[in-house]
Amino acid sequence: MTKKRVLVTGGLGFIGSHLVDLLLKLKNIDVTVMDNLSSDSSARANMRSGVTYWIDDIRNLNTVKYHPQANGANKQARELVEFDVIYHLAALARIQPSFIDPLTYLDVDVMGTAHVLEYARQYRSRVVYAGSSSAYADTMLNPYSFAKYTGEQMCEMYAKLYNMSTVTARFFNVYGDRQPKTGPYATVVGVFEDQISRGVPLTVTGDGEQRRDFTYVTDIVRGLVALSGQTWKGEVFNLGSGRNYSINELAQLFRPHQIRHIPARPGEARVTLANISKTTEVTGWKPEFCLEEYIRNRILRGHSPERLRNILLKH
Repeated sequence: MTKKRVLVTGGLGFIGSHLVDLLLKLKNIDVTVMDNLSSDSSARANMRSGVTYWIDDIRNLNTVKYHPQANGANKQARELVEFDVIYHLAALARIQPSFIDPLTYLDVDVMGTAHVLEYARQYRSRVVYAGSSSAYADTMLNPYSFAKYTGEQMCEMYAKLYNMSTVTARFFNVYGDRQPKTGPYATVVGVFEDQISRGVPLTVTGDGEQRRDFTYVTDIVRGLVALSGQTWKGEVFNLGSGRNYSINELAQLFRPHQIRHIPARPGEARVTLANISKTTEVTGWKPEFCLEEYIRNRILRGHSPERLRNILLKH
């Protein structure tokens, strides 16, 4: 049986590496990863045997290096760059850093996506694009949201003009193993996990009443695979848990109730909550993992009640 060939951009990062792990468990799939290792969560430690790695920027995807037919290469060489499915996860993530360097965000997240779509057009690859729940707020709130939403629009445009199969999966606040815990790209669950490990108060931005839908990374990558098996014309699907928590409620799940409020940050939506009915109805996908169980079983298990009480006493 001929193997299905897939390309995962950003496949050495937090979500991308989990997607690669899932694809390797499936039969008859040949996986190639493109990643420039620029993300805080990307690491060579996430490399897996049996996977081909292109350590390069997605903006170089349409150079001669990745189009061997331009050099008259044989059929076998050309087949190595022809993919049935491209999972496009490579991007500059997070809202706050996008205010500092909007040009780079636009270049990577918009033009990088254009390069992926153009590559897919030439080889008739199906594209599964990693969108963002920030599209449900005002996409002009920050450069990141604008860039990611523009990527969705380009996917729809390529589908309509070039008769390609493209689909967008909008992610809702992904958490789980390998999540970034420090630096500008860290997620709030990752930040709290790091602060618990260091025995310091949890930092809550603003009043903490902003609400977020948190989705476990394994559920996200299962959703991506579910969307990859059909032909689409630029449709958008939500991948979320269907439940949200305030940041204050999230902090309480970590048990030490000592928190420190820091100033609210610009450009962030007040509420996110995924409506996953369409995704479930069309693909059969639904989330299986619970945020509260993850925090209790994966983060707090190594912290005794005595240690957590000591955190409170110290601060």
